[in-house]
Amino acid sequence: MKKVLVITYYFPPSGGPGVQRVLKFVKYLPQFGWEPVVLTVSNGDFPARDESLLAEISPRVHVYRTTILEPYRLYRRLTGKAADAPTDVENIPKGAGHRSMAERLAAFIRATFFIPDARVGWLLTAVPAARRIIRDEKIDAIYSSSPPYTTALIAGLASWWTRTPWIAGFRDPWVGFISSPERWWLPRAIDRALERSVYRKADRLEAAWEGILTDFRQKYPAISSDHCVHLPNGFDAEDYPAIAKRKNERFTVVYTGSMYGRRNPETFLTAVEELVAEGKVPLSKIRLKFLGRFGGEVQAMFAKTAVRDAVEVIGYRPHSESIREILQADALLLVVDESKESGGIVPGKVFEYIGARRPIIALAPEGAIAGIIRETGSGFVAANHDLPAIKRAFVDCFEKSLYHDDALQPHEEAVRKYERKDITRRLAGLLDDLRRPQDHPPSSWQPL
Repeated sequence: MKKVLVITYYFPPSGGPGVQRVLKFVKYLPQFGWEPVVLTVSNGDFPARDESLLAEISPRVHVYRTTILEPYRLYRRLTGKAADAPTDVENIPKGAGHRSMAERLAAFIRATFFIPDARVGWLLTAVPAARRIIRDEKIDAIYSSSPPYTTALIAGLASWWTRTPWIAGFRDPWVGFISSPERWWLPRAIDRALERSVYRKADRLEAAWEGILTDFRQKYPAISSDHCVHLPNGFDAEDYPAIAKRKNERFTVVYTGSMYGRRNPETFLTAVEELVAEGKVPLSKIRLKFLGRFGGEVQAMFAKTAVRDAVEVIGYRPHSESIREILQADALLLVVDESKESGGIVPGKVFEYIGARRPIIALAPEGAIAGIIRETGSGFVAANHDLPAIKRAFVDCFEKSLYHDDALQPHEEAVRKYERKDITRRLAGLLDDLRRPQDHPPSSWQPL
């Protein structure tokens, strides 16, 4: 069996959505002739931890872990934040306002010196480890999972030194994405040079959503995109236990994931408040469950809403518990960040919702998510500020639940094509098409 070195920062015991894509690739690749060998961190500063995911790693998979210098620990100390404050929900300010002097200084340091991201220190231990693993394990190909984008640099250097073909995988765009720091011209130029080099030199580049490839093509139109492939996120049918759908005492809408900054439930809560005030939905007959990690401003929205008696806020839960919650829901809430990129963003959670085959109420712009939900017949799409449309979707789902009407039937053929196993089969096909190391000429990719 051929071997592929998978270089990823997010790997169990890391939790959250970022880990699922690569974890399922590792799970299913052996069924298609590829034995995964994993290089990850031993002391990662993860936004969430899920120890239960360790059980999904086959004992036959060799997992190598190296240390990383994590600057966010120092950042928390400098800014007076809690030692366990998650980096994405509370730790990195989302706007220029309301920042302390320490936060502004930390943001400048991050934007100036941590290129391409705050995990750049992993290069020191990961590159030597990757070269050693490639030699000792007789690796046939490399696959990197980004973000963090440092993993692509590690893979690129390892590929260059060992003449091993490489697929660069991306779950989000790179320079200029909504989570990227605002850099001044010199660090931004360096970041773009690194991005361009990876885009140009990887043997294949695969992306979790089409907007990532569009972003690369628009930035670098002179580079051929023939080596680029879209492999969507998906759901693992084996994650869904065979449990009977119960009849909830109250119409239950479930949200899973994180909320902070521009991704928040304000418009949805306003729509429900108006429906209750208009007498169209009794407050005593609804439950709004939010599972995950929520920023302080979102917690404040939960506390002050007029329908707070119907709101149930639950912290982060292991992936298996999250799946059980969405299976027992009457409807599922999806909220997409409001930004210029929103039309192309497709978070992995969309597919887990689709796999649960429960009606989805998606607050999203016209674009990729809307297309997938309509393609699969999985629910309703309303623009984030379209209160009438959100209210219609909520009432529709509420009344169907009230009268035990399961009229919303997903298109099974369209749903099944998003199963993780099938998507992994396509990744294995890309790996099969790569040239073997002995036929792979030395790459001209070099560190800047």
